[in-house]
Amino acid sequence: MSAHDHANEHDHGHEHEHHHKDTFITKYIFSIDHKMIAKQYLITGLIMGIIGVGMSLLFRMQLAWPEESFKIFNVLLGDNFAPDGVMRNDIYLALVTIHGTIMVFFVLTAGLSGTFSNLLIPLQIGARDMASGFMNMISYWLFFLSSVIMVISLFVESGPASAGWTIYPPLSALPQAIPGSGTGMTLWLVSMAIFIASSLMGSLNYVVTVINLRTKGMSMTRLPLTIWAFFITAIIGIVSFPVLLSAALLLIFDRSFGTSFFLSDIFIAGEVLHYQGGSPVLFEHLFWFLGHPEVYIVLLPALGITSEIIATNARKPIFGYRAMIASIIAIAFLSTIVWGHHMFVSGMNPFLGSVFTFTTLLIAIPSAVKAFNYITTLWKGNLQLNPAMLFSIGLVSTFITGGLTGIILGDSTLDINVHDTYFVVAHFHLVMGISALYGMFAGIYHWFPRMFGRMLNKNLGYVHFWVTAVCAYGVFFPMHFIGMAGLPRRYYTNTAFPLFDDLQNVNVIITMFALVGGAFQLVFIWNFFYSIFYGKKSEMNPWKSNTLEWTAPVEHMHGNWPGAIPEVHRWPYDYSKPGHDSDFVPQTVPMGPDEEQLHH
Repeated sequence: MSAHDHANEHDHGHEHEHHHKDTFITKYIFSIDHKMIAKQYLITGLIMGIIGVGMSLLFRMQLAWPEESFKIFNVLLGDNFAPDGVMRNDIYLALVTIHGTIMVFFVLTAGLSGTFSNLLIPLQIGARDMASGFMNMISYWLFFLSSVIMVISLFVESGPASAGWTIYPPLSALPQAIPGSGTGMTLWLVSMAIFIASSLMGSLNYVVTVINLRTKGMSMTRLPLTIWAFFITAIIGIVSFPVLLSAALLLIFDRSFGTSFFLSDIFIAGEVLHYQGGSPVLFEHLFWFLGHPEVYIVLLPALGITSEIIATNARKPIFGYRAMIASIIAIAFLSTIVWGHHMFVSGMNPFLGSVFTFTTLLIAIPSAVKAFNYITTLWKGNLQLNPAMLFSIGLVSTFITGGLTGIILGDSTLDINVHDTYFVVAHFHLVMGISALYGMFAGIYHWFPRMFGRMLNKNLGYVHFWVTAVCAYGVFFPMHFIGMAGLPRRYYTNTAFPLFDDLQNVNVIITMFALVGGAFQLVFIWNFFYSIFYGKKSEMNPWKSNTLEWTAPVEHMHGNWPGAIPEVHRWPYDYSKPGHDSDFVPQTVPMGPDEEQLHH
């Protein structure tokens, strides 16, 4: 451990040389302080989230009232894409595409990992900062640049990318294939390439920091489960993101330089194109080799945050600490070998399909371990039902309901029947979208005092949770049924199919829930930005939590702790421990002579 101490002392001295030179630009814009970079990620992620959710409300309105004229369509989309307030079919596809891209990558990946890995890794392991503050800053600015390029692609004359967020060729590979495959598609690919560079730099930084900069006494089995989740998530990112980068680069070659990695024997309007030898299925393999681990890059940080918040607010030790770590590692490993379950209808060899079915169903085991351990931690706990705790319990609920439908979709025989229907939309929005958003909200409510030194309004938090919880199920639960009835996704209207006329009322109900749920996110946004400046001042450790981040002062300072870095003597979940006066024992409190180390 002495190497850690030397590194930290050197780091501390180095930081203080620069401390008095902070200007507005070095403090708030080009900051190398991990706490400020976390805030930058969070606020950028929230702004992208407003754009992404706004798009979903627009295309939900189109689905509920197809080909109706809405003034707001004309105002937001312009005469080109919504003449007389009626949405054109190609802009519908573009909205679906960019909504998916923004929510998966720019909100949930960057908003969760970028914000909370940056904020918590140094604070919870007892480090002065990230291993490389400069690389951390570059990582954020690449993310910001990729966000700007993605937003700019919305204003391209031919329209934004519209081949779905999975951008399968040949739609995405031929600029003449559809209107949304022109400049907008090129900008999408450039944006994603920059985003991947940002994610890789961040992930490398997180891994090196956790391995090398832990304070004295902070062994791997004393790490909070949040840090385990961020650490494993970063490793998955390092393994799988480069594969998507290669797919994006090869697709750029196909589009702009005449190669045919993903194209073969294509006719457009009777014209024979000169491509041959490529395979669009190859792109699917490359995309989903990232695309499936991506689900867990989004979900694992949310699960880690939930572990921390449930233990703190149940005033109980987390149940099965080592089993939780084992399940995170098992999920990470299995998630990288199941990508083929997205491709059961691609003409895959049935034997290969059965292999992917087997590995997919195996993921249910570590996922169930996590769900049971959360429930057991809550059982007979002294529950503090604040907004962070409610969102964490909400995550356990959506994780279970979304996971159950995953068992159906993971079985190739069953999946073929509901593939590309609303059943799939319902499944992944619940298990990944809503669960990860709940984790993000829980984290914001819990660590807001640590970030800004103020409290969020609790009553507005309750309103935000209950309306969001009811509306989330109101939107995605009925989708299972219209999916089983065969309604395909990505159709901008179903009026051409009399078969689906009876389902139109369900689409209206879903859209009503979506509009109410979307509107009530403004309550959260107002609460967030108002409380940064005018919220009630928070005490040092408002939740009576054991972990190290609550021992550091809130004010902006490089190095986190003004004096020596605290030493760690115990694991982070000593809540309600017999023999202690209070119901929490911080990690910095030495073990008593007769005190028993909890077997976790």
